Amino acid sequence: MHKVEVDVSEDLLEVNRNLAREVRETLDEHNVRAVEVLGSIGSGKTSLIEWIVKEYGDEYSFAVIAGDVVSEYDERRFKDLGVPTVGLNTGRECHLDAHMVQHGLEHLEELTDLNEVDVLFIENVGNLVCPADFPIGAHLRVIVVSATEGEDVIGKHPMMIRKGDVLVVNKIDLADACGVSPETMVRTAKEINPDLEVYLTSIKTGEGMAELAERLLP
Repeated sequence: MHKVEVDVSEDLLEVNRNLAREVRETLDEHNVRAVEVLGSIGSGKTSLIEWIVKEYGDEYSFAVIAGDVVSEYDERRFKDLGVPTVGLNTGRECHLDAHMVQHGLEHLEELTDLNEVDVLFIENVGNLVCPADFPIGAHLRVIVVSATEGEDVIGKHPMMIRKGDVLVVNKIDLADACGVSPETMVRTAKEINPDLEVYLTSIKTGEGMAELAERLLP
C-alpha cells in the first residue's frame, strides 16, 4: 500500500496565512491601522494600550480586540475608557489566529462603523511562544517585554523576536531594582533581529511613551 504523508501543521499554517491576508484586506478597505500587541502576562500590554488611548483619544478613534484565555478582564478595562471592544475567549488555545480575528472584526462592526476607526489594537494572549507562527493580518507586530522578566527573556524567545516589527522594553523604572540592564536587552534583541525597532519605556512614568506612540499611530 502506498503511504502518503500529510503535513497537517503546515496546511494549518498556510490556511492561517491566507486568512490573515483577508483580514488585512478588510482593514485596508476601511483604512484601519491594526497594531498587534504581544507579550507575557504582566509585561504591560494592556497598560500600553490604555496609555495611548488616554493620551491620544482626542486625536484618533480607537477600537480593541482583546484576546485571552478569559478575555473579560482586559475587555472591561478598555470598555471603561469608552472604546469599542470585542473580547475573544481562546479557551485552551494559547494564541489568537486569523480566523478568530475575522470573527472579532464582524462583532466589532456591530459596535461601531469600521470606517470611523483610525487604529485597532489587537491584544494577543499572554505568552511569547504560541503566537509566533500565526500572523493575524495586523500592520505592525509589537512585542512587549518588561525589565522585571529579566535580561534573558529575549534570548529565550528568539522566534517571536524574529517575527516582530517593534520591541518595547517596558518597566525600565524598575530595571536597577531587578539588576537588569535594558541596554543589554536591546543588544540581545538586535543580535536576533537587526531590523527590529526598539523602544525603552516606563508606562508608569511615561518615559519613552510619546516616541513609541508616534511610531504606532498613523
